[in-house]
Amino acid sequence: MSAAAISPRLFEAARLGDPDAISSLLQTAQPDIRRYARATCRSSADAEDAAQEALWILFRHVGTIRSLLAFSAWLFSVVRRECLRLARKAGLAPAAELEEAEAALLSRPEADLRLDVAAAFEALPPHYRDVVLMRDVKEMTIDEIAEALAATRQTVKARLHRARALMREYLTR
Repeated sequence: MSAAAISPRLFEAARLGDPDAISSLLQTAQPDIRRYARATCRSSADAEDAAQEALWILFRHVGTIRSLLAFSAWLFSVVRRECLRLARKAGLAPAAELEEAEAALLSRPEADLRLDVAAAFEALPPHYRDVVLMRDVKEMTIDEIAEALAATRQTVKARLHRARALMREYLTR
């Protein structure tokens, strides 16, 4: 989900309960939610169910999201949890391993977690680190990153995906 695609004004209005802003936020987020669910879930039926549930959770909890910067990560974690829940329900996911890794990570003190995230970021190869920095810290769009790096959109997306996977792997070890 691109936080850059959502204006701070729209996000704040939705967070404060404006029905029109919430509707616009849901419409803006829906394509990315569905795309991420299709990439994360094990079946297309599960992806559709996970996307619908994520939209419902967003509708109910948009007021609890503290900042636009946290929005994308929060929303994708909702989708990922829904995909895992559906996979466990179907008996397809090693639930205990995934839950233990996530719980261990989230139970760490915030200062330790920050240091771990910084170490994971530093462990990335430079071409991945640059993309993560531009996207998640500077909040540049995929097109802006592609232009800055003289690369294609597909290259930027692939690097971003791989960088996040490497960071996730580093953090869950």
